[in-house]
Amino acid sequence: MSTSPSTSTSMPGPRELFERFQRNALEGRAGLDEGMLAEDVVVEMPFAPGGEGRRAEGRAAIAARLREGRAALPVVFEEFRDVVIHETADPEVIVAEYEIVASVPATGRRASANFVAVVRARGGRVVHWREYQDHAAIAAAVA
Repeated sequence: MSTSPSTSTSMPGPRELFERFQRNALEGRAGLDEGMLAEDVVVEMPFAPGGEGRRAEGRAAIAARLREGRAALPVVFEEFRDVVIHETADPEVIVAEYEIVASVPATGRRASANFVAVVRARGGRVVHWREYQDHAAIAAAVA
């Protein structure tokens, strides 16, 4: 008889929430949906171009911003490649390295960009998401 907790009744941790992020993105939705965000979530993108949008706080504000951003981004995400999840000494935190492949329907161009996300989850929700993006590759893809 197993003494480990059932995965069907346990709350999602950072790895499971990252996997949900992937599914959402591939299905054409904002990667981070409102249901996976803590009320006081913080999202940071330290290398955002021009310093805009480097930090956002609060579930409703972030979810709205991400939905709007996804709707305005003229790409179809096709796949995640080379996904590596690093467990940390803190069970609430993972570091995910990945490449996203996308196409731009208007031009037919297909490109990819690399990302690193540091994800902290508590109580089955994302409480902090810090993402580092290859902005030059993204800009070139949608240009």
